[in-house]
Amino acid sequence: MDSATFERPAGPSPAGPSLASTADNGLKIVVVGGFGVGKTTMVRSVSEIRPLNTEETMTRAGEGIDELADLDGLQKKTSTTVAFDFGRISLDKRSVLYLFGAPGQERFWFLWDRLFSGTLGAVVLVDTRRLADSWYAIDRLEHYGTPFIVACNDFGGPLHTEEQIREALDIAPDVPMVECDARDRSSSKYVLITLVEHLHTLSATAAKHAADATPARGSEGAEDIR
Repeated sequence: MDSATFERPAGPSPAGPSLASTADNGLKIVVVGGFGVGKTTMVRSVSEIRPLNTEETMTRAGEGIDELADLDGLQKKTSTTVAFDFGRISLDKRSVLYLFGAPGQERFWFLWDRLFSGTLGAVVLVDTRRLADSWYAIDRLEHYGTPFIVACNDFGGPLHTEEQIREALDIAPDVPMVECDARDRSSSKYVLITLVEHLHTLSATAAKHAADATPARGSEGAEDIR
């Protein structure tokens, strides 16, 4: 699958193209991560339709409820997702990719378990200035056995090497890690392509292992005959 697969189809209205009547294969991907890492921005930048979002204005009423002690770099953030974001990409005439952005604040984490249901894979979006905020997302994905990649969003913060980030988040060597700018469509598109390629690799590996574990036809009981 190449980047052309994710080109935004031309549409007659600002809302985006209508879903083709031939589409019968829906693929679900979730974008998860801590508060303010850019999940809503990523879904908005890559969706072919006007995304559904559930952002609400942040007020002082949330102080003491949301554990947001470390807001380094987030002083200008004025809204937050309180349910989920939803976007769509048509892959071809029959296949559609649905994107769900999960809320980052702890009091909305109970929604994650339902969002993970039926998920093909996930993008863990990371702000390298606040790596600890990514722990919960990785823990829940590993708990459900959901394949994922890690995308480090560019906030212009302190630079870390890939090895340092992997060690800090205890990420396995076979989990892809990429840098991205969630505001940029082509960059977000590259993240999704990386995830799809990772899923394809995992599927091919699983199929090979299954084939290797299957005894050749007629070999069962051969030892007994001898």
